[in-house]
Amino acid sequence: MGDSDTLTVAEEQVLQRAQRRAVEEAGLYIESTFLDREKIAGGTSLQISSLEIRTIAGAITKTEILESRRTFTNDRPSFYVRIRAVVDLESLRMAVRKWHSEQPLAEPYHRLQKENAALKTQLETLKSSPAGVRTLTIEPISRTSRTQKQAQALLEKAMALQDLSMKLKLTAQAAVLAPHSIDPLILRGQTYLGLASAAYSNRTRPSEYSEYVDNARMDFDRALLIDPQNTWALLGKGDVDTWLNRPQEAVLSYERALELAPFFDPARLHLITLYTAEARKLAALGQWVPALSALQKCLSPHLHDSWIPYQKDAYLLRSKIYQRLKQPILAIEDLSTVLRSDPTEKRALLARAQLYQDELQGDSAKNDFQRACRLGSMPACKQLP
Repeated sequence: MGDSDTLTVAEEQVLQRAQRRAVEEAGLYIESTFLDREKIAGGTSLQISSLEIRTIAGAITKTEILESRRTFTNDRPSFYVRIRAVVDLESLRMAVRKWHSEQPLAEPYHRLQKENAALKTQLETLKSSPAGVRTLTIEPISRTSRTQKQAQALLEKAMALQDLSMKLKLTAQAAVLAPHSIDPLILRGQTYLGLASAAYSNRTRPSEYSEYVDNARMDFDRALLIDPQNTWALLGKGDVDTWLNRPQEAVLSYERALELAPFFDPARLHLITLYTAEARKLAALGQWVPALSALQKCLSPHLHDSWIPYQKDAYLLRSKIYQRLKQPILAIEDLSTVLRSDPTEKRALLARAQLYQDELQGDSAKNDFQRACRLGSMPACKQLP
């Protein structure tokens, strides 16, 4: 006991220790991970080693105090407690499953880090390349068949490369060899946008990557002149308009692509992102009805449930808007849709619990608060007794 502790506080601490021992007796999940990384920068090698220990425990759902007493021995207080505790191991299993399911997500992240470092090097190489006069050689028309095969071989080689600068050179050569072919233009336009994305991620000024976006625009426009109904060219045009902060024009391109090919998933994904961003801006301005209209366009009831993970942010935003519009039942439906797809979504659990609480559905609110608390939501834990 500290100087400021009371006997009641000390008894509570003894009870907490007993509960902790009950959890340890029922079962703990302990995992250790040793990471050894080596980084080479500027000719200097840096090695970093770390040991991570993760401990996950079950949750006590009921505690019954069987015996509790306090005594004084030589003026020293002594506390004794005997309890019967009910430990829920299902939350432990869920947490362990969630942890293991998230582990594979780290691999693409580390791969992206490596690719980003490679892209930085490529950008520096492109910036330092001397500007000069290039000689353009055009094969005779009699060799058209052979040049088209050469262009196709260059495209196949370019598609297998991660080096954007080399991919740009190969697609440029293919575009020269097959000036009436749409494929080199589309691939080169995508490569220009990849370079723009890499430059943007490095927090460079817009003037340093605007040339990439402009070159991509010219490639996609030229591709659409050759084939106005090519879905990949329409997708690229929409991406360029998105870069240029012209969402309305981008929407038209994506919707046109979906009209031509209803199962063209990249266009639908980009539409969901655009409509959600537009609705978020309108909601921030308090324009709830226009924001709701924007979300309705990307939350079509005719879409398969497999799209819900990609629409999660849109559903969460629409539930907030419904709440603002005093439509709690619709808000709860949207949150339930998210939780059917991802039962571990803490934001949806916490928001639905608060809505249940406002609607005086105490048992439902308590269940959602408990689930969110087990998943690590501190605001949800504070709502529990």
